[in-house]
Amino acid sequence: MKKQQICILGSTGNIGSQALDVIQQHRDRYEVYCLTANHSVKKLAEQAHQFNPAAVVIATESYYDQLRELLADRPDIKIYAGKEALKEIVEADPIDTVLAAMTGFAGLAPTIHAIKAHKKICLANKETLVVAGEMICNLTKEYHTSILPVDSEHSAIFQSIVGEDHNQIDKILLTCSGGPFRLYTHDQLSQVTATQALKHPTWNMGEKITIDSASLINKGFEVMEAKWLFGVPADRIQVLIHPQSIIHSAVQFADGAIKAQLGVPDMRLPIQYAFSFPERLPLNGKRLDLIQVGKLEFFAPDVKKFKCLALAFEAIQKGGNMPCILNAANEIVNTGFRHGKCTFLEMADIIEKTMQSVSFDIHPDYNGYIETDAEARKIATEIMQHSS
Repeated sequence: MKKQQICILGSTGNIGSQALDVIQQHRDRYEVYCLTANHSVKKLAEQAHQFNPAAVVIATESYYDQLRELLADRPDIKIYAGKEALKEIVEADPIDTVLAAMTGFAGLAPTIHAIKAHKKICLANKETLVVAGEMICNLTKEYHTSILPVDSEHSAIFQSIVGEDHNQIDKILLTCSGGPFRLYTHDQLSQVTATQALKHPTWNMGEKITIDSASLINKGFEVMEAKWLFGVPADRIQVLIHPQSIIHSAVQFADGAIKAQLGVPDMRLPIQYAFSFPERLPLNGKRLDLIQVGKLEFFAPDVKKFKCLALAFEAIQKGGNMPCILNAANEIVNTGFRHGKCTFLEMADIIEKTMQSVSFDIHPDYNGYIETDAEARKIATEIMQHSS
């Protein structure tokens, strides 16, 4: 069997690191062709020493010399730097699969280049579909490229519809742990710190997505992602707070039957399923024990308390470049909150004001998304500076 050649965009992050663990378990099937990172140069070099890829890319060009020194003993590994190199490397002929695991808007351009190069896309960068869902879906049809979801929720939905062919989906049930502040009052939320927000009750994730999960904006992004991946309108996607994080999402069909995927909170399963589909391969790790779990709970989200989720639904309804505005503003306030430049509740206020201030475009093209992102970041930064 020819080994599947994999390029990991964002190999030093949480998803990228777990993907390498999956590859390590199945060396007979998978081989790392390229590893990339933004600025985690030491970790990238460590991964390169372990997996010996054909190439590595460090997006931040100032780290190029340091990476060359760290890999001086591996002259066979090609070393590149810069954002253009990310777009070029995914087009390399030997690559079969691109795991898009970069964080934020930065993942959009390399993913587009990978689609145009006819690579299988394992998508963990939800912002790609949040910002430019319609354009990405059109490109996958034009270039006959498949997108396999890596987010645990979307993988669960995908696993639930496999074999259902053209059976009508009545509703998607998108589950959510509720984050660390699920039971907090509004007054308590006004006092929370980034340190508290980074202590997720069930998942071990990167800092950016952990904050997004605490504010519930991440669930709004996932509604957008599900809309484009599965062709189901947002008004038929129901967000359910499920504190145990055992049911990763579910699908209700026209006859009322609900199919769900259950498992322990472990991102390696959806990563491996995206790599191996339609096969299921063995995976080392903890198994779900329903007797030990005991009970599964479900609640409606409080969109008044968690205003970011309400703003996400507003962005979906308006369409055009509004999700792009929402995403850009969120990236600014997410970083701002982690660095003490705004409070937890101010994040939603800044996002809302940015949505009201940035030029609206109902039919943006790629350049339109680039311009929108830049304008929204600038305005959100100014609003945040004035609010502090």
